[in-house]
Amino acid sequence: MNLQESVEKPKNMNIKKIYIDRSVQNAPQMQSICDRLKCPVNIVDDAGEIYEHIANDEDPVRRGKEILYLTQNKGAFLKKCPGTQNYICCGYQILHIGTFCTMDCSYCILQSYFHPPLLQFFVNHDNLLEELNSVFAQKNTMRIGTGEFTDSMIWEFWTDLSQLLIPVFSRQNHSVLELKTKTIAIEKIRNIPHNRKTILSWSLNTEEVIRTQERKTSSLTSRLEAAEKCQKWGYPLAFHFDPMVIYPGCQKAYENVVDKLFSCIRPENIAWISLGTFRFMPSLKPIIQKRFPDSKIVYGEFIRGMDGKMRYFKPLRIELYKTIINHIRKVAPEVLLYFCMEDENVWKKSFGFVPEDCGGLPAMLDKSAQKICNLG
Repeated sequence: MNLQESVEKPKNMNIKKIYIDRSVQNAPQMQSICDRLKCPVNIVDDAGEIYEHIANDEDPVRRGKEILYLTQNKGAFLKKCPGTQNYICCGYQILHIGTFCTMDCSYCILQSYFHPPLLQFFVNHDNLLEELNSVFAQKNTMRIGTGEFTDSMIWEFWTDLSQLLIPVFSRQNHSVLELKTKTIAIEKIRNIPHNRKTILSWSLNTEEVIRTQERKTSSLTSRLEAAEKCQKWGYPLAFHFDPMVIYPGCQKAYENVVDKLFSCIRPENIAWISLGTFRFMPSLKPIIQKRFPDSKIVYGEFIRGMDGKMRYFKPLRIELYKTIINHIRKVAPEVLLYFCMEDENVWKKSFGFVPEDCGGLPAMLDKSAQKICNLG
């Protein structure tokens, strides 16, 4: 494999053109975003002409990462994680701030999820805050994240989104915001009052996977250094070993990642660690083959899962999970570990229990959030 190596700082300023929906052209933050990006701006009535332009490109995915569409979210900002049939879901709430990503990971589902893919940022933040305040008024424990359809922190380079969201969450005592990223774009959050109600989280992988499959992302060392800084600033942390890729020597490689993690991060500052192996819809395979011709990631021992996704043969998943779980438990026995979208059989054989034994996975995660983030 000889894909382009990762860089220390994501190339998030490679936006070549901005389109602004006419309905939001006078939004308060519009001028500052355009000033920071300094590229041609077009006002449009809808996204139709943008989609056509992207769809006709030889590589629509690459082209979609170079165009920023500033528009409004006409639906709900908060949505339940859709989960996947027959697999255990964490009960996450998605804060829908935008779509797509400037980084370029071979396995990214967003390559086939959006047709065509387009980097969108929703600027109707008054509506966003109104929804959040309505949720906060209910005073129920909620775990809310912005990283389902995008990376949470790529927007730091040209927006003030974190300066908006983190203080809002700091002023209530029942919900937590998780910002998940593969970047090191943390400097703007250094002095924001957070009251431990925002969790900074990183997707982690082996150095081999990052180098060969995660183009334009930060290195493992840089991610952990950024996490250590956030730890010093008092932020709770989380980590996601997802997607774990099975290849010769991967077990030892993932153990090395665990060792590096706990060489700089204290277990008592970690809200949770998730584990999940590479899985994909069949429609993603030809896209990976075309865009990442040197990648071998789709040629493992896969079978079709109960949700239609291709998943590693179950005994292979369990073997890797047990190895990494045991390695984490040696240094962090109290940290909450969980699977992202696995079935009860895998839970039982890997952890020795199923979430229902502990009140369900959402309850397990809520309890950890209450403890680590000082929820009321």
